[in-house]
Amino acid sequence: MTSPPIALTIAASDPSGGAGIQADLKAFSANGAYGTAVLTALTAQNTQGVTGIHAIPPAFVTEQLDTLFADVAVDAVKIGMLADAAIAAAVADALERHRPRYVVLDPVMVSTSGHRLLEADAVTVLRDRLLPLADLITPNLPEAGDLLGIAAAQNRTDAVEQARALVRTGAKRVLLKGGHHTHDAESVDILVEATDATGARGTSVTELSAPRVNTRNTHGTGCTLSAAIAALRPQRDDWPTAVRAAKKYLTGALRAADTLHVGHGHGPVHHFHQYWS
Repeated sequence: MTSPPIALTIAASDPSGGAGIQADLKAFSANGAYGTAVLTALTAQNTQGVTGIHAIPPAFVTEQLDTLFADVAVDAVKIGMLADAAIAAAVADALERHRPRYVVLDPVMVSTSGHRLLEADAVTVLRDRLLPLADLITPNLPEAGDLLGIAAAQNRTDAVEQARALVRTGAKRVLLKGGHHTHDAESVDILVEATDATGARGTSVTELSAPRVNTRNTHGTGCTLSAAIAALRPQRDDWPTAVRAAKKYLTGALRAADTLHVGHGHGPVHHFHQYWS
């Protein structure tokens, strides 16, 4: 038997199971990877919002990471919510020590309900230290604007330019998610890749579209997509192929989301839509 790839999520816990490490582990499993997890924070949240965040001490985040990497050959890492600057720095230090093959960074900054999940000073650490270590970052439109210190893009032209701007700041690849353009019939994500390592940072642009799914159960879509990409990249030949497969998986999870009845707010996507009858 061929051993499945091992994926690691570095993120916070979501008690409702729709986002955070719970969503990541489900997405890993659904896409053929063995899931491991390092906690950065505990949250009090449900499908209606976040009521509290308890950050894990940075030294213990470091201990979790070093202990895991000392024993387990991690193929791909997905980074989610980091809570504060000290935790973000601890994660950056660990990645520099252990150098996993693939790193996907989902810059989780604000919850769907509007609760800020990343302190302002942590954005600087994320941008200056973690962004260059990542093979792919997956911001949505508001997060991309936040990283650049400008307003979120309102059209495709601005979105492409903001993705290119993130590449110029040091990102190798940017998947800019277009889900916030809810007036469009298609959900179009923009994958921008650096084509060289020179100061010019030339880029290639790929559009990935899928029919927009009419459901209010969208809790954890960003976590799920980035985790699916991390799970699939060791199993695919290149990043665009892995991203396309992950987007197809997420579209199926959204289409099946209404078959779940979890909570009274924005429920989760159906991570195991391919397997549950």
